Amino acid sequence: MSIIEDRLRELGYEVPEVAAPVAAYVPALRRGNLVYTSGQLPFADGALPATGKVGAEVSAEQAEELARQCALNGLAAARGVLGSLDKITQVLKVTAFVASDPSFTGQPAVANGASVFLGRVFGDMGIHVRSAVGVAVLPLDAPVEVEFVFEVSDD
Repeated sequence: MSIIEDRLRELGYEVPEVAAPVAAYVPALRRGNLVYTSGQLPFADGALPATGKVGAEVSAEQAEELARQCALNGLAAARGVLGSLDKITQVLKVTAFVASDPSFTGQPAVANGASVFLGRVFGDMGIHVRSAVGVAVLPLDAPVEVEFVFEVSDD
């Protein structure tokens, strides 16, 4: 069994099925020792739990939880190309896009939903660089979208 998936279960999470792309792209792609994911929306059980702008229709706290769901979906996408999350040796980069009300400036706190979660799952291997960007709108009116870059090994 997977050490990382066991850790996720200890934390109360299960890796979901890979979310189906909503356009012409693949969920993740491996190139050498890197896995790049497409932007992951916070789909849970095939639906978006919330829509709208953070700071208006969606609270910062809700958005932080949605960013965590994006991270789970990113792990699903990575597992889809790797076969096992145990091949991840480092979370390298997290980029969070937050559909923001014009007055909302808490994008870094929203991105923490993904960052803190990955740290809890991977420990030191979860330490990463990050960008948190406010945008006007995201696909399907999602409040958050997050993409990832993982370093991997075949060991």
